[in-house]
This record gives sequence, C-alpha cells and structure tokens, in this order.
Amino acid sequence: MEFNVTAALFAALTVVVYLLTNYLYVRYRKTLLNPVLASTAIITLILVLGNIPYDAYMTGGSWIGTLLGPAVVALAIPLYKQRNLLFANLLPIVSGIAIGVAVGMASGILFTQLFRFSEELILTVLPKSLTTPVAMQVASNLGGIPSLAAVFVMVAGFTGYIIGPVLLKWLHIDSAIGRGIGLGTSAHGMGTAKAFEYGQQEASMSSVAMTLSAVLGALLGPVAAWLLLL
Repeated sequence: MEFNVTAALFAALTVVVYLLTNYLYVRYRKTLLNPVLASTAIITLILVLGNIPYDAYMTGGSWIGTLLGPAVVALAIPLYKQRNLLFANLLPIVSGIAIGVAVGMASGILFTQLFRFSEELILTVLPKSLTTPVAMQVASNLGGIPSLAAVFVMVAGFTGYIIGPVLLKWLHIDSAIGRGIGLGTSAHGMGTAKAFEYGQQEASMSSVAMTLSAVLGALLGPVAAWLLLL
C-alpha cells in the first residue's frame, strides 16, 4: 500500500464524514442519518460534484477497506462472550441462521433471474447477505465482481436496517435472541448496529448471527453456484 498525499486526503475525508454523521445520528436518532448510509451518500455526492474518479478515491478508501478483515476476526469476541447462551439455544439459533442464509441467497438468485443477469452478475449477487469482506471473497472465488458484491451487501444492509425493525414489530418478534438473529443474519453489520439500539444481548446475538452466517455462506456459496450453473 503506497503512501501518497491524495490517498491520505481521501482516507481522512472518509473518516471525518463518518465521524460527523455518527455524531448527528447519536444526537438525533434519525434512520436516514445512520453514519454508514449518510456518509456513503455524502461521499458519493462529493465525488460526483467534484468529478472525481472512483479509482482516485479508492487510493485512500482502500486503506480503510484493509481494516475489514481484522474487524471480522474481532467478531469472535462477542461469539465467545455469548457461548453459554449460544449452547443453551444451539438448535434454534443455528437453524434460524441457516434458513436466513438460504433465504438470502435464494432471494438474490430470484432477483437475478427476474432481470436476466449475466452469469458473472449472478455470482456477484449470490453472497449479498454476508458481511462485506466475506461476500467480496466469496464473489471473487466464484468468479463474480468483488467491488460490486460490496455494493449489493450495502443495499441488503440498508434495507434490513430500515425495514427490519418494522417487520420484527409486525411479526411480534420481541425476544432478544429473535431480534438479534433476525437482524444479524439479514442485514449483517448494519443489522448489528440496529441491534445495539435494542440492547446488549440483541447486539451480541446479532454479532453471533453475522459471524455464523458468514461461515455458512462461505460454505454454501460454492454449492449454490454449482447447482445454479449446472
């Protein structure tokens, strides 16, 4: 990773915009002010208005992207802390996550079939319900487009973040395990951020769901791709 002033400026811009939107979100608690959603929109607007190529921005944006790997590894911490709850409810937790991963992949496949996507795009959409670094790696291994897979992951995360709480309320899912598993499996990091607003146990279970869904998704992705492209 070569250092240059342009890269440092774009990396700093990303951090500053995120911190600003996070401050606004913590203060006003409006969904559209979610730091990931709002900072993405602001940075995109800056790039468009400034006519700045995406590749130029990514000279610095990629610096932050390298932190995604360690962030995923760090998810082992809440998994370990909630081991007792996990083992006590192993069957419903694992079955719920497995069904969530399968539904996430199936919905992506149906979407691609509806719009007649190419094989490359199908393999890109397939891991959309996994956390970003895992989805990018799975998409790359399957022959998809990693950077575009990250976009689909964000779309899935934003959708789950906004609609997830409404569905939980509508379906009368009010247990900590149910909320955490639902949000973490369907909306990964964004879902976990929302789970933190419910409570520590929901957040922990969402982290567990995000971690296990990433593992299951990495295993099921190649199988799903093989069956789809037979």
